[in-house]
Amino acid sequence: MAMDWRRVAKGEGGRRNRLRRRFVITTPMSTLTVDLGTRSYPIVVESGLLARAAQWAGRPSRVALLSHPRLAALYAAPLLEGLAREGIACSLITVPAGERFKNLKTVARLYDALLDAGLDRRSLLITLGGGVLGDVGGFTAATYLRGIPFIQVPTTLLAQVDASVGGKTGVDLARGKNLVGAFHQPRAVLIDPDTLQTLSARELRSGLAEVIKYGIICDREFFVCIKEEMRRLLRRDPDALSHAILRSCALKAEVVGQDETEQGLRAILNFGHTVGHALESLTGYRRYKHGEAISIGMVSAGLIGEEMGITPKETTGAIADALQEARLPTAFPADISTDAVLQAMQRDKKTVGGRLTFVLASEIGRVSVVKDVTAQAVEAALRRHRRRGGSEP
Repeated sequence: MAMDWRRVAKGEGGRRNRLRRRFVITTPMSTLTVDLGTRSYPIVVESGLLARAAQWAGRPSRVALLSHPRLAALYAAPLLEGLAREGIACSLITVPAGERFKNLKTVARLYDALLDAGLDRRSLLITLGGGVLGDVGGFTAATYLRGIPFIQVPTTLLAQVDASVGGKTGVDLARGKNLVGAFHQPRAVLIDPDTLQTLSARELRSGLAEVIKYGIICDREFFVCIKEEMRRLLRRDPDALSHAILRSCALKAEVVGQDETEQGLRAILNFGHTVGHALESLTGYRRYKHGEAISIGMVSAGLIGEEMGITPKETTGAIADALQEARLPTAFPADISTDAVLQAMQRDKKTVGGRLTFVLASEIGRVSVVKDVTAQAVEAALRRHRRRGGSEP
């Protein structure tokens, strides 16, 4: 029997979920609040929301809409028309899609484009796209004229449940992912689930990796619900997707509300990311979608936890099973050496003084941040991961 998605989305039940419930969900338009005092902002989830985005724009002097060419062709018109109805001037700026364009060169070009469009300190930037575009656009907004407001309009599942929420912005360097960035909270996050209907199947599965992650790190009941509803999620059932988005955003909003700049609790959101980011960097951001790399990284984290005596084998097995049900890769790439991964992890921004830090699970729904994880434990886990096999991307 399927679980009640509305009950789970609102955080009812679930004895394993230990986060305080300060978020609020209203219907029929569902709104969460990221509670950060004067920097608080809404996350709005509603079908057909793009046409009403101007409602959250305020009265800016000018607006720039940043997107990719294909996405602009699909979704820019209702946004631009809504702004025009409110008498708000808006310039459309497009950049190529792909992680390889998430760099300082792209940001420099965007500065010039914003200057050409006449944006001043009272202007607004709107990002319409996935996590890469949101990161680049958010970092541009954080640094242009020492900071201008921006609104996130995420169009991929991964961006809707993770990248658009929390104010982390940044770009990659050749030597590692997200090594340059800033915390810059958006004015609002506007999520229209209808945009997922044009998302590729691979991108949808990539986003499901982050949805599964939320269940692993802090909500066992949600994790069980995801597994039971996986077929509906993969079929893009609107109700299942909307409630998965709501619950994921609610969990992240609660974490961010307690630890905005990742001084403690927020680090749990990095479960699977240490190995995942290393794999992305080592493959030039071309082989894996972000969620695919994180999927592999979550299995690695389970095995590292086993080596450290923290994670039961049953927990690692449950994590791998859920990821495989989502048709995500879980096998460690045969052509990438353990030494290369260790070297890449030393450049990870979570590594301090050469000490490796991992988020490790003691059970589904409970994780902890473990510092001083030994290289020997990581090496042993990755060797086991390589032998373990699993699904390929």
